[in-house]
Amino acid sequence: MVSDEGGDGSAEAGDPEAPLAPGPLLRIGSGELQLEIAPQAGGRIAQIRYQGVEQLVGPDDGFPAAIAWGSYPMLPWAGRIRDGRFEFAGRQWQVPANLGGHAIHGVSMWLPWQVEAHAADRLELSLALPRDQRWPFGGSALQRIEVGPRRLAMTLSVGAGDQPMPVAFGWHPWLRKPERIEFHPEAIYPRDGHGIATMPPVAPTPGPWDDCFVNTQEVIVHRHGQRLRLSSDCDHWVVYDETAHSTCIEPQTGPADAFNLAPRVLQAGESLQAWFRMEWD
Repeated sequence: MVSDEGGDGSAEAGDPEAPLAPGPLLRIGSGELQLEIAPQAGGRIAQIRYQGVEQLVGPDDGFPAAIAWGSYPMLPWAGRIRDGRFEFAGRQWQVPANLGGHAIHGVSMWLPWQVEAHAADRLELSLALPRDQRWPFGGSALQRIEVGPRRLAMTLSVGAGDQPMPVAFGWHPWLRKPERIEFHPEAIYPRDGHGIATMPPVAPTPGPWDDCFVNTQEVIVHRHGQRLRLSSDCDHWVVYDETAHSTCIEPQTGPADAFNLAPRVLQAGESLQAWFRMEWD
């Protein structure tokens, strides 16, 4: 149960390591850039194909866990909340700890999103956030996915309902393993013995990584003879490249464990928006 009294509520948590079927797929794009989107599976992009080359680890690639395929929004928090606990508005709150004793990637990964608009080159989806054991504040989210001949543009907006709430969100693309990436962050958040980000940020350290960085530059991905540029107005990026088959490059509005390290608050009725773009040269 979520409360200010404690109680971990684990039985109510989505299991990020349990299989998640994509459900019905919607398609947008044509020509060189085509997308398959799974509204019922967390509003995620199931696959991106550019010039016929698959860009993402897909639902049929042998990694069926909810956390491990496609490209999905993370909200109303991104990354881990330490022990699922945080302080807000003078109270202690507990959300379900569902991975390694921590709460990971928000609640939207498992929830079905509503289709608001669907055209040949765009899709708009909405989500009403729960107000229960998983997340005590309610609120809502909107995402827009648009494609052009060489560009995928994604926009996310998270809004508070009738009460204030903390917020941090972002995107989690499981990119098929690149030959190399060009990544020049300004700083890294050190991780403690529990693998959780800590303050203050320090000079970047060599990989492999499962880390959060301060970064304001494009990230360039080289794979299969293609050059993919990733950009965002987010100034925090997580890079996870410890697996042999994929690298996750995740722009987000705040650091991992943001509710404890650098809380951002939406007042009742307020919203926060961010964008993320993939562009092929």
